Amino acid sequence: MTLAAPLPGARRRARGSTRTTMLRSAADLLRERGAAGVTIDAVLARSGSPRGSVYHHFPEGRSQLLREALEFAGNQITEAIEQAAGGDGTALLRQFTAMWREALLSSDYTAGSPVLAAAVGSGQDEQQLTSVAADIFRRWRDASIDAFVREGFDRAGATALAHTTISALEGAVVLCRSTRSLEPLDDVARQMEFLIKARQFVSHSKASAETSSDVSAGGSAS
Repeated sequence: MTLAAPLPGARRRARGSTRTTMLRSAADLLRERGAAGVTIDAVLARSGSPRGSVYHHFPEGRSQLLREALEFAGNQITEAIEQAAGGDGTALLRQFTAMWREALLSSDYTAGSPVLAAAVGSGQDEQQLTSVAADIFRRWRDASIDAFVREGFDRAGATALAHTTISALEGAVVLCRSTRSLEPLDDVARQMEFLIKARQFVSHSKASAETSSDVSAGGSAS
């Protein structure tokens, strides 16, 4: 009896599954060890894939695998941010915080930000990833700006809050990993919410004062 050959679609799914598994494994290594820790041997050991699959799925070798692993990891986070950005900036902050809490706890504080690791490294590996990291950060920033604009901030204020939120949370994750505690992340999240509310209060107070001034000026003129 001969075995039936798999359907073409099944072959594509199998290839895609192996490729995705390798990318996910490489992305996990990038989160845990930085770019230097993403070696072919480490990815194969983590994913359980055969060695021949590397050059089948990534003909450019390690450099392609590393680049696409960063894109894979960055896109996962970006999709979550863009979905949360359908609400306001405060909701986005809470979603981003919850995402990092889960990542830190589920990895026993070994998972950091793959994008930050790629952006600040000075080795040859990180240098080739700088533009990819910059593009991912831009997408996070743009989604955050849109969310803060929906919350009532002008474009300049929304941009400042987006930069501050991303920078503060990325830094908090580094502290959480080094201290093996969620306290830095929780503190930063609370302070960011306070800052957002304070900025809203100042903005509303300024608008109210300007309105009162206009009314007073109109009354005086009459």
